[in-house]
Amino acid sequence: MIGLLDAAKIAGGIALGAMIATPAAHYLGKREGRQEAAVAALEAAVKDFTTKGKINGQVSSADAASLCADLGLPVDETNECMRRLREASTEP
Repeated sequence: MIGLLDAAKIAGGIALGAMIATPAAHYLGKREGRQEAAVAALEAAVKDFTTKGKINGQVSSADAASLCADLGLPVDETNECMRRLREASTEP
């Protein structure tokens, strides 16, 4: 049988082990969570840049008439829109 003194030593060893292991496990879990958050943020940024690049490509390849027509402007305002787009594209 285990004596009272031996039982106290075992309990103290378990408590000491738990006190050492708990902060280490907490730190590892916290670090893992930060890594997951950083990866998710990076994936979102790449997706946003890809979408922005596609939109910029579509706008750059479109002519002034189609850009103004996509805005849903009335015919009289479409001509003014095209004139302004041409002016903006010639400015540096």
